[in-house]
Amino acid sequence: MTLVEIVIAAFILLELSNIVALYFVPGSKKANAVGVFTAWEKSKQYPEIHAFVKYLVYWVAGSKLIFIFLLAAIIIIGEPTMQRISLVALAVATASFYWRLFPLIRKMDQKGEIEPKNYSTILGIMIFVFIAIFLIAAAVGS
Repeated sequence: MTLVEIVIAAFILLELSNIVALYFVPGSKKANAVGVFTAWEKSKQYPEIHAFVKYLVYWVAGSKLIFIFLLAAIIIIGEPTMQRISLVALAVATASFYWRLFPLIRKMDQKGEIEPKNYSTILGIMIFVFIAIFLIAAAVGS
């Protein structure tokens, strides 16, 4: 297995853990589920809102499932160039986190709406590391 394939496979496993958490234990604070948001528990007081929130959580999980199946296909039948391009695409797509999601979670964290405190900073660093790994593996390419 090449470095590119290992990085893609590791990302697939990471995302699979998130998908399992989102589908089966969305209120968990592990595997990047939504239990870190205090609004998750508060939404349960309003069944209509909680149903909508659950719908969005399951939609995210389903979207992630599409991505990991595509990545698995790229590992299995993709040529090395396609695999490297997919890492660049992952880096660019993942970087979109800093455009809309990071400002929101940082603001919620500052307001005490995220548990544990400073989770937004940890998540921001973790995502930066993913992007760096994607780009380094794409550049090295073997």
